[in-house]
Amino acid sequence: MTEITKDIIYIGADDRDIDLFEGQYHVPSGISYNSYVIMDEKIAVMDTVDKRRTEEFLRNLEKALGGRKPDYLVVNHVEPDHAASVGALAEKYPDIKIVGNQNTFRFLANYFEKLDFSGALTVKDGDSLELGRHTLTFVMAPMVHWPEVMVAYDSFDKVLFSADGLGKFGALDADEDWDCEARRYYFNIVGKYGPQVQALLKKAAALDIETVCPLHGPVLKGEALAHALELYDIWSSYRPESEGVFIPYASLHGNTAAAARKIAAMVEAKGQKAVLTDLARCDMSEALEDAFRYGRLVLCASSYNAGLMPFMEDFLHHLAAKAYQKRKIALVENGTWAPSAAKTMKEIIGGFKDIELVEPHVTLRGPMKESDEAAIEALVSEVLK
Repeated sequence: MTEITKDIIYIGADDRDIDLFEGQYHVPSGISYNSYVIMDEKIAVMDTVDKRRTEEFLRNLEKALGGRKPDYLVVNHVEPDHAASVGALAEKYPDIKIVGNQNTFRFLANYFEKLDFSGALTVKDGDSLELGRHTLTFVMAPMVHWPEVMVAYDSFDKVLFSADGLGKFGALDADEDWDCEARRYYFNIVGKYGPQVQALLKKAAALDIETVCPLHGPVLKGEALAHALELYDIWSSYRPESEGVFIPYASLHGNTAAAARKIAAMVEAKGQKAVLTDLARCDMSEALEDAFRYGRLVLCASSYNAGLMPFMEDFLHHLAAKAYQKRKIALVENGTWAPSAAKTMKEIIGGFKDIELVEPHVTLRGPMKESDEAAIEALVSEVLK
């Protein structure tokens, strides 16, 4: 347990045993399930944890309570990695009053059929809950990243309980850069909902916030908080974060990979950073992170079955699902006898918003030849304009 302020105690848990978060994202340094308790005249538990760590959570809470009983459970987010222990908590403390909005209870009923919500407290945007010295004000944050999401602001300690906002992959004891795993977390978990995040950032700007307590990742204060808010503004407005060219490739026999490496060398020879990724071997969430981090992409793909190499097609469909936009994209296809990759890529990219597509694309036929270099050079120059 960790004391966040004199009255706010961390009662969550690290999960170092998990391999895939949400059944799809590799988390080599684990994940944290954060929960907090506010000790006052009335005691409020702020969210619970995944069922994988229910017993540890209940032990932490019992120790923090010191013989007292909690009055409220605030459910800011119903997703199971945060709300799966609601039933166990209600069973242990049957007099606890659950606090949420209309959607909160509608969704909780899907997971806890036998839980009685008749004594629950339903709140709306701007409603407050008095605990004593501490007053919680609730701010609705729909689609950041579920419809029922809300955040809670404690005006006494100037703490925002931010639900999944400003979270990151990784256990709390992981020694790693916040930006990298927070960026990967944001674009893969929340990234589709940039306008909704922007709306929440505007609401948060009106509050005097000194500390943010997210549901994943470390508590943020001071310079770390200011830095995180700056990045969230960039990410949620779909602006590129870093200068450079991202070059993901999907290669059938190695020739497209060789062309991608040649393009990267040309980019760096012109004084720009080039980031190469083999889509067949990288983690998809890492590829998405880099696609959003940089403002310029060169997609290099082999043709396959009159279409596109599956790894590239999968990558582009993932970008579409995350509302990819506001980028400059160039295409390099490869096909010995019936090049089809560019056509398929353009069909998918056509659904993206505010994309500057570099024309013409480059077509290779097998290994890159000396006669191809002028076209590749022209494409790189256009990308860097």
